[in-house]
Amino acid sequence: MPQLAVAEEPSMDLPIIDLDVYRSNPLSSSAAQEECARAARALITYGALVLHDSRVSESDNETFLDLLEDYFAQPAETLKRDERPELGYQVGVTLENTEKPKCAVDEPCLDVIERLALAERPLDISGHQPDPKCRFFWRMGEPAPYATQFPGLNAENVIPEVLAIRERWTPVMETWGKSMKSAVSGLAEMAAVGMGLPAETFTDAGRYGPHLLAPTASDLEKYGSKDTILAGFHTDLNFLTIHGRSRYPGLHVWARNTGRRIAVGIPRPKPGQPGSYLLVQAGKQLEHVTGGLVKAGYHEVVVNPSTVNTIAARRRDFSDRPLVRISSTFFWHLNSDYDLSPIPALADQAKAVRAANFDLGRDEGGEVEYEPMKVGQQVQNELKHIALLA
Repeated sequence: MPQLAVAEEPSMDLPIIDLDVYRSNPLSSSAAQEECARAARALITYGALVLHDSRVSESDNETFLDLLEDYFAQPAETLKRDERPELGYQVGVTLENTEKPKCAVDEPCLDVIERLALAERPLDISGHQPDPKCRFFWRMGEPAPYATQFPGLNAENVIPEVLAIRERWTPVMETWGKSMKSAVSGLAEMAAVGMGLPAETFTDAGRYGPHLLAPTASDLEKYGSKDTILAGFHTDLNFLTIHGRSRYPGLHVWARNTGRRIAVGIPRPKPGQPGSYLLVQAGKQLEHVTGGLVKAGYHEVVVNPSTVNTIAARRRDFSDRPLVRISSTFFWHLNSDYDLSPIPALADQAKAVRAANFDLGRDEGGEVEYEPMKVGQQVQNELKHIALLA
């Protein structure tokens, strides 16, 4: 099995992984193997990376952002028709001030914050106020050929009623969702290979997962003041999260081992270069199945000085457009009925990495027990923590 522990202090720049190298070379080639190893090392070291995929169109992302800006500019009473609270908001819209950041009351998470230097900590979420963001979940999963134990996590999509939105909705959501799903599925294969597993290990486990195209929206007319928390410090509950470019900065991530807050900026393709660069973050399902070898990445979305400057520029240059920050986000899940437990070889290596980090003075806090459970149970547990499921 490849040795993936990384002892040296990582740089602050997130590694860029090229999916094209994996897709265009035989799996046995040194080029593909090395790129897969780099992907695995990046996830282990940082919990995040930048992925390049020549198939993903920047113009598709722009079309997607336009649609979602128009959707979330509608009155709250119109948006409310698309809510499905009885399904844990796992399809349709979630309105602002509904979802709460888990880390405000979660002891292991509070311990992570406590161990950060004061200058590197997230904005204070101790009041446990709900996030002032909205969200829409559009399911992109393949229907399972069996009856799931978790039908509420695999419900039918909600299509907005307003005609001007409805007629554009499904083609735009499906086009962008398929691009994001294809890219992140490819990275899941690369990560498996880089960790010494068969390429299909994770993608087979996620074939019927309730994958979600999951844009969040923040009304910057209401919530555009500096140091406003749009999404409080948290990790994602799914396996891998992938983001296209937002029109507004404000995403901060904390890379494992660094203790540093990174303001994320996704590179733009060079002139003539096809495709897009995408941000990928590890989620709790990946942490669980690797026994902590990969740690779910902590992050927040806030109004920082760059956000304020971008708001001013958008007001000036696009005065006819809604002032709404849209995240171009996709959550890739394992199957709801999949038995979630650590892969022994990865769990053993996780202990070795933890011990090596401790010897280097990097205290990762208390050891986590990853109890076996169905993925659907893990998701429901997390939804209760963030006030989306009773």
